[in-house]
Amino acid sequence: MSPESENDLPGEALPGTLPEALRAELVAFRRDLHMHPELGNQEFRTTAAIKERLERAGLKPQVLAGGTGLVCDIGEWDGGRPMLALRADIDALPIPDTKSECAYRSTVPDRAHACGHDVHTTVVLGAGLVMADLHRQGKLPRPVRLLFQPAEEVLPGGAADAIEYGVLDGVGRILAVHCDPRVDAGRIGLREGAITSACDRLEVALDGPGGHTARPHLTTDLVTAAARVATDVPALVGRRVDSRSGLAVTWGRIESGHAPNVIPQHAELSGTVRCLDLDTWRQAPDLVVAAIDEVANLHGAKSEINYVRGVPPVVNDPDVTELLRDAQTARRGVLSVEGTEQSLGGEDFSWYLEHVPGAMARLGVRPPGERTVRDLHQGDFDVDESAITVGVELFTAAALLDAAQ
Repeated sequence: MSPESENDLPGEALPGTLPEALRAELVAFRRDLHMHPELGNQEFRTTAAIKERLERAGLKPQVLAGGTGLVCDIGEWDGGRPMLALRADIDALPIPDTKSECAYRSTVPDRAHACGHDVHTTVVLGAGLVMADLHRQGKLPRPVRLLFQPAEEVLPGGAADAIEYGVLDGVGRILAVHCDPRVDAGRIGLREGAITSACDRLEVALDGPGGHTARPHLTTDLVTAAARVATDVPALVGRRVDSRSGLAVTWGRIESGHAPNVIPQHAELSGTVRCLDLDTWRQAPDLVVAAIDEVANLHGAKSEINYVRGVPPVVNDPDVTELLRDAQTARRGVLSVEGTEQSLGGEDFSWYLEHVPGAMARLGVRPPGERTVRDLHQGDFDVDESAITVGVELFTAAALLDAAQ
């Protein structure tokens, strides 16, 4: 046996592995969700399916106040040491499913589980079912909370509503996974500190007297003003913060005018503001608004800015990250854990971490050996379903190790 394989041996076996019959059921459950995607705050069918399965296991899930999403405790919290919570997001995306040869492709036009939330949901459900069985056997030392959260894709995210509902009452730590098509199934990616970025939405309206293109000097040339806002504002903002903070303004839409010889009276731009650093994110609205006003004023345009706060970065707590590392190592060995970079994507799991320590792991969903990456938020996104087993056993191991600490 080589030294490398010796280091990759799992430690002492933990209970809570996934039985084969339940594994097959969870794959079928995930495929059913995949065929019936629902947008944020509209996840009524999804909520009902989760609720029915938890109740069939003898649990007592509670639907959140908005009518979608659930919270469910396994075991009864006695008011002492706070619980560990496992969070899944349950909503889908407003894009078409483009997988041509797939028996479980979406049946809903222009709706798809193209970010893996169906997998996240199935993983937390599966972990809950396994731990419910452990609880009945007296093998779950402490209660665990399951949280199925709606509207992750809707800024500023459904997490804020869930927190207001009280899902963190009695919770001391919280865990989540997110599908990562760059990581092989069977493995997870971990990172201490920021693992995602902040993401806000930006909408800008510019106004001024228009006129004939033959006499631009008598007008506010809004097309030029909009073009300068689009190009100059990102550069200005980038020079007013530490470049390591990664503050970036990126436009997704610019619109103005209807005729080639008429200078319009109105222009619109919309885009996103992303940031790697939490402190800089807190300064971002003032910095971005000031830059837009400066450029617009320079061109004589009146600006109206709607800066929509989104989500801060997900900042993984070092101790909770180590819990995930220990759990995965116990299940699949040290070589099943790899480092991961900070993503520029946003995730509302960050709101929970404003209240309690927690961590998110990247769950590998790429079939080992496959070269093509089906990226997130693409219509052909799919996963290696063995990742469901990995996620379930990661969470059950983490719950048992957390109870033992």
